[in-house]
Amino acid sequence: MIDPVALQVVKGRLDVIAEEMQLALMRSAYSPSVKEAGDCSSGLLDPTGQLIAQGTSNPVHLGSLEPAAQGIMRDFPMEQMQDGDVYILNDPYCGGQHLPDIIMLVPFFDAQGIVGFGCTLAHHQDMGGSAPGSNPTDTTEIYQEGLRIPPTCLYRAGELNEAVRNFIQSNVRIPQLVWGDVRAQLAACLVAKRRMLDTCAEFGRAQIVEAMRVLLDMGEAMTRREIEAIPDGTYSFYDFLDNDGVEFDKRVRIQVAVTVRGSDLHVDFSGSSPQTRGPFNSVPPVALSAVRYVVRVITDPSIPKNSGCSRMISMTLPPRSVVNPDPPAAVNCRAVTLRRMVDALLGAMVQALPGKIPAANNGHPLSQRVGGYDPAARRMFVYSVISTGGMGARPTKDGVDAIQTDASNSLNVPIEYVETLFPVRCLHYGLANDSGGAGRHRGGLGLTLAYELLHGEVTVSHRGERYYTPPWGLFGGRPGAKSSGYVLRRDGTRETIHSKGVFQITGGDRYYVETTGGGGYGDPLERPPAHVLADVLDRKVTAARAREVYGVALAADGWAVDAQATAKLRAELAARRGAITWVHDRGDG
Repeated sequence: MIDPVALQVVKGRLDVIAEEMQLALMRSAYSPSVKEAGDCSSGLLDPTGQLIAQGTSNPVHLGSLEPAAQGIMRDFPMEQMQDGDVYILNDPYCGGQHLPDIIMLVPFFDAQGIVGFGCTLAHHQDMGGSAPGSNPTDTTEIYQEGLRIPPTCLYRAGELNEAVRNFIQSNVRIPQLVWGDVRAQLAACLVAKRRMLDTCAEFGRAQIVEAMRVLLDMGEAMTRREIEAIPDGTYSFYDFLDNDGVEFDKRVRIQVAVTVRGSDLHVDFSGSSPQTRGPFNSVPPVALSAVRYVVRVITDPSIPKNSGCSRMISMTLPPRSVVNPDPPAAVNCRAVTLRRMVDALLGAMVQALPGKIPAANNGHPLSQRVGGYDPAARRMFVYSVISTGGMGARPTKDGVDAIQTDASNSLNVPIEYVETLFPVRCLHYGLANDSGGAGRHRGGLGLTLAYELLHGEVTVSHRGERYYTPPWGLFGGRPGAKSSGYVLRRDGTRETIHSKGVFQITGGDRYYVETTGGGGYGDPLERPPAHVLADVLDRKVTAARAREVYGVALAADGWAVDAQATAKLRAELAARRGAITWVHDRGDG
């Protein structure tokens, strides 16, 4: 039995080790997607392969660390592992999520054997396939998406398998960056190995192993208490993806029913669309990431972040569906599907926990993968920009503008960095006026951005969302604005961009995108007029929208509220609309 004080000390030490892994990975990486955007994750696993601590990283990844470890252990049993071994995989049908995400597992040995594992995941800038960046939106089978790596031993007893390294570098467009990021993943795991062995030496192996067991049980017990406080019942909701990147006029449905029974929680995705032709299918670890994330955000944040928190979760993932496809279905755009799973799960749970869950977030990590040959630098290049939109309004305050939300946690890649390394110029990067959903609390604003290619020709894989179904508002709040985009050719021709597409642009062409804001929360007619005026003066809301949606009339000079006209206008709008009797507003009337 471990002493309670020692338990908390060990817990803190494990959390710090996982955090140091994440920092080491980002600081050692070569590519902007890892070292600038932080599109990577790190965690510690116990000797049985259960997640025991995680860095501050991307929830979208964390459901894959254990399935990937299990996939590796099936091919390389623990009793055959040696000190100095390093294992990798990226196969979505063996514990991974999509091919750009390489997952690395390193066992930690002391004199008595394996005491734990370090596990890192990094989104690599390119893994080959039909388009630069390995995120094309038009693939129809996984073979088009890039190099697929089954569980593989990269280092055996400390010796690099040169054949594996050469094989990887020969199948990607930017081998130095890819191998540099693989080495960064290894560096993070080796940092964790040193820290873990030092911790075992300080506290004793038996006490560390016992602490891991107790922390897992504690995570389970504390999470069960939180779920028991939710009223028993089944809560259902559905949402849509715009399309699958191949069949543009066909919406993709994500249906979920969450059943709470005591301290158990069952999530059923039956009713979701069949697996898609395009690459928006998601394998089971993706659904696990989505469900784990939602359980974490509706429970006490002080609960230890480990696998114990999901022991009470069960899932139904219908076979051959968009949430559980059969190989060789294309899966590289699975992050968008995960975001819509989160939207559907939160839309269901708001019915059980009113006043605790925000309106819908923007629901799409806008991805722009750009690659080609730079004639000035005489080299191939690939870069990626992951932009975002507005956060949904919260029950007590506005949503945050232009921020990664829910299961994504990547950072902005500075414009100065992009312009320094790649032949592009940023023409505009700002907040999208009127994009946040109206409400007593306003949804956060989306982005408007524009780039110009200076010279050469590049292929763009554009992955957007919410062009057709906006983020929903709650309890009278209005939905956020829809996304849009177009290319302005150098000859003046304007071409509308679908929410997804792979296309070419040449020097002088310009690329414009506007992302959606978050949904609003509560009756817009109850938003304090002074707050509406502040939004108008900040150019977040237009005077016309202030009048038509918020019922706020401004004085002739636009610098003050006309209180008398506002009271009259709000009374008229409220009478015309009637009482608010709905929970969600999807923007469909």
